[in-house]
This record gives sequence, structure tokens and C-alpha cells, in this order.
Amino acid sequence: MDTEFRAELRPASAPRGERLLKLLRKLAAQRYLQLMALAGAAWMFVFNYIPMYGIIIAFKDYDIIRTIGESPWVGLKHFRDVLTDDELPRILRNTLGISLIKLAVGFPLPILFALLLNELRSLRFKKAVQTISYLPHFLSWVILGGILATWLSDVGLVNRLLIALGILDEPIWFLAEPSWFWPIVIVSDIWKELGWSAIIYLAAITSVSPELYEAATIDGANRFQKMRYVTLPGISGTITILFILAVSGVLNSNFDQILVLRNSLNESASNVIDIYVYHVGLLSGRYSYATAFGLLKSIVALILLLAANKVTKRINGTGLF
Repeated sequence: MDTEFRAELRPASAPRGERLLKLLRKLAAQRYLQLMALAGAAWMFVFNYIPMYGIIIAFKDYDIIRTIGESPWVGLKHFRDVLTDDELPRILRNTLGISLIKLAVGFPLPILFALLLNELRSLRFKKAVQTISYLPHFLSWVILGGILATWLSDVGLVNRLLIALGILDEPIWFLAEPSWFWPIVIVSDIWKELGWSAIIYLAAITSVSPELYEAATIDGANRFQKMRYVTLPGISGTITILFILAVSGVLNSNFDQILVLRNSLNESASNVIDIYVYHVGLLSGRYSYATAFGLLKSIVALILLLAANKVTKRINGTGLF
């Protein structure tokens, strides 16, 4: 009796044909959005998933004369070559040194810049500062590299200013000195991306409820206290997600930037993973070696992503997943 009673209370499901018709009508109403999504999915499949077949090159002795299928299997030989490479300690030191300093200095600066921009009351001045700070982002590193090479040469603008101010007695060719390469790379990267990186934080700040600022004003909070106790907690989720992504990319150096700024004189400080793989793996025809190196780097990036996500979730309860 109870079974019959529950069956009567259970709502009758719509016929399959009716549900299919409803789905088709919904797809027809959203046909333009669906086509846009389909184009994006097709692009991702063609350029991101199909090329993953090439990963097996890392386990084969591949050359351009034979196809991937014809190349003989060598197992983990190329991975052993990577881990026993004499240059590995130096390129790891350069890569981690540049990336960790960028993370420590370059990550908080856009947050601070966005907070200060948000406090500007003059809309005209705020737009002018934003425009000036965004401009370097739209210049490629080929152009900026040429500008920096000119400014930092022994007869360039920087040397002339430093000599005129009495800081230097003789000019320095900065890009020829390995000790100057890391500061140049870090400062120029921050200069180029500071304004653009702040856009995400400015967008997140707009989602903070104005009522919180009003309540803080009634409680007597000044502008810096509002930034600390209202604005920063309001964008903490965005900061956490971007920090996790930044940590996962520690082994990624800015290939374009370093390629245009490096030379034979500063090679000891500029030889990072991406540059080394490009020269030894690709220009020398060691495609399997380059693929193995890239695969190892991706595995480490995945481990860093999972570790950073777990730590941030444990600290403040926010993560990517």
C-alpha cells in the first residue's frame, strides 16, 4: 500500500520525445551562442588536444626523416638525459631565481597599484594614469628589447643620466654584465605588465559592496583602513586564484623577453629552461630531448598547481577546485 501511495505522489516524467523537442527548441533559440561555443571548442580540440599525440616523441628516438610512428621506442632514455645534463643546475638556478623574484616583487605590486588607483578621486587623472601604465603592454618585446638595448648601452640614456648625476664615473654596458641581467629582466617585466595586471584587481574591486565602505566610514575608518579591512578581503578570492596560477608557472620564464635581451656575454645569467630547450633541443635537432624536457616541466607545474591550491584552501578556504 505504501509503495502504491509513493508511486502516486511521484511526478510523472515527461515523455522522451517531449524532452528532446524542448532541448531542440532551446538550442534553436541559442543557436548563435551555441555556434560561438562550438567554434571555440573546435579550436581547442584542433590546437590543444590533437597535438598531444606528439608527447610520445619523448619516449622515442625521433628525427625528421622518419614519422613518429616509424621512430623506435627508447623508453625513459631522454628523461635520464635531461636529469643528468651538466647544464641542468645552472639553468634551474637562473629560471627559479628570475621567476621567484618576479613572484615575490611583481605579484603584489599590481595589487598595490590597483588599490591606490581605486582611491583616486579625480576621474581624469585616474584615466590618464591607467592609460600611461597600460601602454607598454601593447608593445612587443622585440620593440621593447631594442629600446632597452639602446638605453642600456655604454653611450645610452641610462649611462648619461647616471654620469651626469655623479653616480657613475665610467659608463657600463649593462647587458654585457651577467650581474645586471636579472635586475634588468625583472624591472622591465614589471614596467611592461604592471598596469595591465592591475585590470583584474580593479574589476574585482568594483564588485565590493559600497555598503561595506559606508559602514566602515560610520565606524570611523580612514582610507587606508578601508583598503586593509574592506577592499583587500573583498578581492582575496581573486588574489588567491591568480597566486595559484603564478606559482604553477614558476618554471616558465618570459621566453620573448629573455631571447631579445640575452647575448653571449650574459649567457651565464640568461640561460633559462625555455632558452636552453630552444637552442639544444630544437636548433640542434634533438626533438625528443626537447619534448621530454617540456613534459617534465609540465608535470612539475601540475604538482605546484595542486600543492598551491591545497595550501591556499587550507589557509583561507579558497582555491581553484
